[in-house]
Amino acid sequence: MKTAHASRCVAVLTALVLWTSSWCAQAEQIPFEQLLEEADHLRSLDPGAFDSKLSELTSRTGEASPAQLEHLQYLKAYQLAYSGRYDLAIQQASRLFETSEIDALRFRAGLLVANSHAATRDFSNGLAYLESSLELLPNIHDRQLRHDGSTVAALLYNQVGQYELGHRLSEDILASEPSERSACFAGYLRMEAMRELDLFVDPPSAVEALIAKCAALNEALAANLARSQLSRMLAQSGDLKSAISVLEDNLPEITATRYPRLVSEIQSLLAEHLLATGDTAGAERRARLAIAASSDTQFSMPVVVAHHTLYEIALMRGDMAEALEHYRNYAAADKAYLDDAQAKQMAYQMVRHETNRKSQEIALLNRQNEVLALEKQASALATRNTQLLVALLAVLLGTMALWAWKTKRAQVLFRRLAETDALTGISNRMHFSHRAEEALAFCRKDGEEAGLVMFDLDEFKSINDRFGHATGDWVLAEVAKVCADVCRKNDRFGRLGGEEFAFLLVGCDLPSSVALAQSCRKRIAAIDTSPTGHVFNVTASFGVAGTHASGYDFLQLLSRADDALYQAKHAGRDRVRTHGLQSDTTEIAAT
Repeated sequence: MKTAHASRCVAVLTALVLWTSSWCAQAEQIPFEQLLEEADHLRSLDPGAFDSKLSELTSRTGEASPAQLEHLQYLKAYQLAYSGRYDLAIQQASRLFETSEIDALRFRAGLLVANSHAATRDFSNGLAYLESSLELLPNIHDRQLRHDGSTVAALLYNQVGQYELGHRLSEDILASEPSERSACFAGYLRMEAMRELDLFVDPPSAVEALIAKCAALNEALAANLARSQLSRMLAQSGDLKSAISVLEDNLPEITATRYPRLVSEIQSLLAEHLLATGDTAGAERRARLAIAASSDTQFSMPVVVAHHTLYEIALMRGDMAEALEHYRNYAAADKAYLDDAQAKQMAYQMVRHETNRKSQEIALLNRQNEVLALEKQASALATRNTQLLVALLAVLLGTMALWAWKTKRAQVLFRRLAETDALTGISNRMHFSHRAEEALAFCRKDGEEAGLVMFDLDEFKSINDRFGHATGDWVLAEVAKVCADVCRKNDRFGRLGGEEFAFLLVGCDLPSSVALAQSCRKRIAAIDTSPTGHVFNVTASFGVAGTHASGYDFLQLLSRADDALYQAKHAGRDRVRTHGLQSDTTEIAAT
């Protein structure tokens, strides 16, 4: 009896201790607002800690006020942008910009949208959002936030080649008692603008001081971009050993930023320096790393320099075939870089022209009022004033017509870029899907059959791993070319992504679709790979589905063709399979 009573007492005491511990933990919990401020402070300093804080904030949204929830939404949009999910970041931040009643939060959200558009090369929308955000500046009284806005503006202006504006804004920040963080970024942006304008005359010690300032703040991005400038200065002075050391000593930190532009620039610069010292093996490795780091951005100067370095190395080795291939890659990268620079300039001019047009309209209205006043004061000048007004209207109409023409031309160019796969020149996934759905709708209406052929290159990753991504890109372009020749006028052909392609064959029954797939398979297998400098086989596996059995829904057709493609892969690759049939009559192995 006494033992049972003692057990019950122990159980009660244990429960009381656990309840007390839980209550104390809740009492010691950090206030929601303080947690928000900590997350905001960590967002560019420590991505891992920032993600952890956001997770904790998300689990406690029941404690938040509407304003605090909006602040949390902004931080989540920032997290999406930092992780490269720019479309979602733009969607969430632009919603805040349009709906929030807090000017400071709208200002920050607008700057984030501008930055994210710039990251996706949509400089027209980026500059437009920047202009809209800067209109809020009269309502922003926090100096740090105003500096943040000027920093984003300077960064975007530097990106679109308006270095005079970027230089002026960064100088203004540095002259207005900035915080250490603002001084770090403004110092780098000033240095970048002056370098592009050929005005940079600061000694290496000034660059080292900037690096130390940014490094002390854990701003690895700005610190290492500044190190690239210091490395160039050391190389120009003939101290290649120090130029290389500055970069190699900080490679772990540079790689840890996971920022493609920085990694590519540092690797490309190292390749140049190593080649100058005669270390061709090291230079080649660094050049290839620079290209790999910029796999999603083929129009940057580091990619151009890396391809040129590989070209020079091949010449030094006497390998003319490889030299020719690298020169082609260099020429393509250089053209893409120049085209991108021109597109940036066009985007800036379009936004600036729109702003000027509004100013001209206001100026014209003011001038008309002046003309009316002059007519009342001096009727003798009425004729002359009328002629002046007509001339001004003609200039304005001419300007507006020119602007409309340039805008239309830019829209056509941007649409073509949005619809076409840059590597192969055929439709990208989004455009192919849209055109295929339209074609299927017409086929359903007219009672015509259609077939969908989907194919995937066999062992493509092995080609990339063995011969390099440049050879893989050549294979993709060559496959697109030989298969495009098979297409009829009304067929649709596109690249779904990676090494996957698809045809929509209008007016084709299933046997005809299989026949076209077989023809395409044979053409791919016959590709001569010797121009790449390597000899290897290229094969593909095909899946075919038809509307007679699968209906006219595009996604269903694609899914069934994908199932058949999987069957072809499973059966040994380099063959054609149709959906729902397992017999060897629809399966032809490689010969």
